[in-house]
Amino acid sequence: MIPLILPLGDEALLVRFDEVLSDEANRAAIAFAALAEASDLPGVAEVAPNLVSVMLRYDPSQITFDRFAGEVRLLFSSTEGVVESSRAHLVPVAFDGEDLDEVAAILGLSRSEFVASHNEAPLRVLATGFAPGFLYCGMHPEALVVPRRAAVRRQVPAGTVLFAAGQTAIASTPIPTGWHVIGHTPFRNFDPTVEPPTSVRAGDTIQFEAAR
Repeated sequence: MIPLILPLGDEALLVRFDEVLSDEANRAAIAFAALAEASDLPGVAEVAPNLVSVMLRYDPSQITFDRFAGEVRLLFSSTEGVVESSRAHLVPVAFDGEDLDEVAAILGLSRSEFVASHNEAPLRVLATGFAPGFLYCGMHPEALVVPRRAAVRRQVPAGTVLFAAGQTAIASTPIPTGWHVIGHTPFRNFDPTVEPPTSVRAGDTIQFEAAR
């Protein structure tokens, strides 16, 4: 997979592996971000992975864009040797969300059938971000794919478990959302009093289970 390198202002560049989310592009972005973080790239100030891309911020007083882009290209051939994170996290969920019955009905399932299908297999953490500690987990099989809501909720609390577009997400802070609310969890992936403030990384796995 040959990514595109795009300038972002005068202090960053974007390495984009695809324009749409796919398992291949996501794994490539995660592997490249891990390699970039472990490498001694000259002038690099920040490495921020997303679903299918990686943003690299650099210090233009230390290195030009062209030279930095050249250093980044040299890393592409090395990602095949990068091993993804193998950390597993068990996340209990109270499946009591206000959209749970609607989601199950859209999929032609009962509430219990949806919960069983949702929890059947662990999900990979595709990315973190959007809000502090926010987790994107996927991908669910096609039989569990529903679109986002037509209306956006102004705010849901930390610990809200969200569902849409073949993914399950976990909010660790209060946020607005257009995703379906299917439950709540005591799990938080954000604690500003510790370093690092998040415990889950892209590439980790999440096993959801119904809270007892």
